[in-house]
Amino acid sequence: MVLVEELGADVDTVVLDMKAGEHRQPAFLAVNPMGKVPALLDGDALVTEQVGVFLFLADRFPERGLAPAIGDPLRGPYLRWMAFYGSSFEPACIDRAMKREPGNRGMSAYGDYETVLRTLTDQLARGPYLLGERFTAADVLWGGALGWLTMFGIVEKTPVIAAYIERVTSRPAHRAVTARDAELAAALEARRTGGAPA
Repeated sequence: MVLVEELGADVDTVVLDMKAGEHRQPAFLAVNPMGKVPALLDGDALVTEQVGVFLFLADRFPERGLAPAIGDPLRGPYLRWMAFYGSSFEPACIDRAMKREPGNRGMSAYGDYETVLRTLTDQLARGPYLLGERFTAADVLWGGALGWLTMFGIVEKTPVIAAYIERVTSRPAHRAVTARDAELAAALEARRTGGAPA
């Protein structure tokens, strides 16, 4: 996880082979009955949902400066963009990918995709990061998500979005995790097929 790397956090990671359905096995369902990742245990505290994990970790390591503190004028905007991701952007993208209508505007979590995307790109255009000059956990969340969504054509890779993705993914933490993830994926595939990792 890129955020863990950015924070320099000492976290014991358990890797699940999602293709093999390990996230649906009793051992993991005992941690998170939803079978979703990420799930984080800090002592007896269970934190799930990607945005929840990001908020928790960034606040847990305040010395790294990836979450504006309570009282910081940027705290509200930071929380806005963290919540906007999970409550509006992700549902809009899922509906778009599945070619579903958002439903009645008064009942929709986000209204319409075009407005959601314009709200985001207007903010990114002010850059370089969501909170201006300050890089935060929100950028780790959004940069990774936009990289993935543009790769699959769910979100158009406009110049503003492409430049933002590049700023976030060119950071050393992102590069280190990407390299480790590639090694891990090769090892999992080798384990599944009985061959040696490439």
